[in-house]
Amino acid sequence: MKGKLIVFSAPSGAGKTSIVQALLKQHPFLEFSVSATSRSPRPGEVHGVDYFFIPGDEFASRINSGSFLEWEEVYAGTYYGTLWTEVERIWQKGHHVVFDVDVAGGIQIKKKFSADALSIFIMPPSLQVLEERLRNRNTESQESLKKRIGKAKYEMEFASEFDHVVVNDTLADAVAKASELIVNFVGSP
Repeated sequence: MKGKLIVFSAPSGAGKTSIVQALLKQHPFLEFSVSATSRSPRPGEVHGVDYFFIPGDEFASRINSGSFLEWEEVYAGTYYGTLWTEVERIWQKGHHVVFDVDVAGGIQIKKKFSADALSIFIMPPSLQVLEERLRNRNTESQESLKKRIGKAKYEMEFASEFDHVVVNDTLADAVAKASELIVNFVGSP
């Protein structure tokens, strides 16, 4: 069975990953697509679980051979993308694919799959709240925080290119809204 694709995109810190994790627990017909990246694993990250970690030269070779459904150079020299093999693996199980991808990747997937893809942009309540969330993570230097906020402002300009925008003011409300959108999109599992 060829399933549907549900795409979540958001600026870093908007709560997209928390929403996706909650939805995966609620809906057994959904399965998460593990992305690939050319960056090195961070402490505790596991290949094939958090990401498929692929060295830069091999990543480039796979881009050229058409192995990726979508890919993007998110930061200079750092690539992220979705392997076709990952999507096919999930479809073979009879599940619908859930993506947690950057904005450019989300737009690429929606354009390729049109009516078979539901794209949802997770919007922070405000840039101020987003900055507070990123600061509270305690994982960012002042410079990387500034870079993420700048990127967030830019990414938020593309929200209208998604099928739906869900504001994540309260996590439970955002999960409920996203769940309703998914159930309406895929029908009864």
